[in-house]
Amino acid sequence: GGQIFLNMATGGFGSQVTANTSEDLKKILGGAAYLFTGLSRFSELKAAYGELEGPDFHWKGELLALGIGNGRQAGGGHELCPGAMADDGLLDVSILPAPQEVVGTLRELMTNGWGLDTMFVRARLPWVNIKVAQGLYINLDGEPLEGDDLHFEALPKALRVHLPVDSPLVVKADDLLAHRE
Repeated sequence: GGQIFLNMATGGFGSQVTANTSEDLKKILGGAAYLFTGLSRFSELKAAYGELEGPDFHWKGELLALGIGNGRQAGGGHELCPGAMADDGLLDVSILPAPQEVVGTLRELMTNGWGLDTMFVRARLPWVNIKVAQGLYINLDGEPLEGDDLHFEALPKALRVHLPVDSPLVVKADDLLAHRE
């Protein structure tokens, strides 16, 4: 048993915002609904604790955001996994660790041109486990998921899709996720 997701599993504050953004607000504001909900709940922003492990990968600590993806973008168009490829048999893992102190974080952001991208911990893995997820809200393609010990695994070539030949989302344009027995 398990649940299949196509694009991305997300965790952290953004997942909480996604789960709490009303359908009516999405219909009226589109993607801006997430921003509106996030700003209205900004005072609730707090780090979650998580332990993630996969082949030759182990990370534990407090985090603000987590992305585990076949796709590059989470809800609202945010590129959480910018290097993800749909057909490489790997999940891209992106972790935004919670800053230990605000001044150092602001200094780093200013030094790097306000680029949050430099603050992410990234890995590409065939599978990843979340062993402990205290206060970590997880969504699969925007739908809430419950549980503390979670296993995520790529299912290579499980779905046949058609993409443009020059699509940046695939490794092999001539064999786009063809299912083989």
